[in-house]
Amino acid sequence: MKRAVYPGSFDPITNGHIYIAERAAAIFDELWVSILVNPQKHYLFSVEERYAMARDAFSAFPNIRVDHFTGLLVDYLRQQDLQVIVRGLRAMSDFEYEFQMALMNRQLAPEVETIFIVTDAKYSYLSSSAIRDIFQFGGSIESMVPPCVIRHLHRRFFSDSQ
Repeated sequence: MKRAVYPGSFDPITNGHIYIAERAAAIFDELWVSILVNPQKHYLFSVEERYAMARDAFSAFPNIRVDHFTGLLVDYLRQQDLQVIVRGLRAMSDFEYEFQMALMNRQLAPEVETIFIVTDAKYSYLSSSAIRDIFQFGGSIESMVPPCVIRHLHRRFFSDSQ
C-alpha cells in the first residue's frame, strides 16, 4: 500500500489545499493531511480548530486521513510508516523553497520521496494569509475556502470580540 503525507499549517485550509489533496488522494492508496504544530509560530487557529476544519473539508474522501504533528516531518513519516511527502506548487517562488526542503528531507531520510503537484491556475493566488486578510477587511472568500472555514473565521473575528 502506497501512503503519503500532505503536511502544512492549514491556517486555514483553502480550496487550493483541497485541490492538491484531492489530486494526491487519486494517486495514493492513503493520504494523510497532517497539520504542523510549530510552537515558534503564531497561528490564527488552534491545532484543534485547524484539525476540525480539515476533517470537515475532507469528510467525503474515504482515503484521506487528517492528523497533526510536532517536530521534524521525517520523524513523523517514520513513526507513521509513510514513504512520500506531497507538496503543492503555486508559482516558481514556491518551487525554490520546496526544492530546498525536499533536499533537506532527503539528507535526513534518504528513504523518503517528495513529489510536487502543481495547482490549478484558479488557485495559484490563494494563500491562507491572503484568506485571513481578505476576510478581516470584508472581502468575499466563498469561492476560495470550504464553508467550514467561513464559519470558523466568523467565530474568530466576530464572536470573540463581543
